[in-house]
Amino acid sequence: MNRRIMGQRGMSLLELIIVMAIIGILAAVAVPLLKNAPRRAQEAALKQNLRVMRDAIEQHHADKGHYPPSLQALVEEEYLRTIPLDPITRSTDTWVEVFAEFPALSGEDPWAETDLSPFGDPGIEDVHSGAEESALNGEAYADW
Repeated sequence: MNRRIMGQRGMSLLELIIVMAIIGILAAVAVPLLKNAPRRAQEAALKQNLRVMRDAIEQHHADKGHYPPSLQALVEEEYLRTIPLDPITRSTDTWVEVFAEFPALSGEDPWAETDLSPFGDPGIEDVHSGAEESALNGEAYADW
């Protein structure tokens, strides 16, 4: 009787078990989301680096009328400060450069049997990651 008058202090065992169960459920939901956070950050950085390099390639093409011969040429001509790091492979040397194709000539190709081309070197038209892994969504990084 004395306890009811002064107000109940503390929690019952049942209340404590319910609170612990709720905390456990919230932790079970949060852990998988936090587990993939570093990978999601790497993927976001990769997308940003690809966007920056592709933009620099297009700016070079718009300014000069041809694609750059290499990623290093973009740095030398100050379209990029440095070649960005591929966050998946952690290297600047693993970028896969996609070279532009020459337009098809009408009729027979007189240049087909020689190494010469009337257009010069084709230059880099696109760039991809050299990572062999797949993203969290199942796509290959090389296809981005």
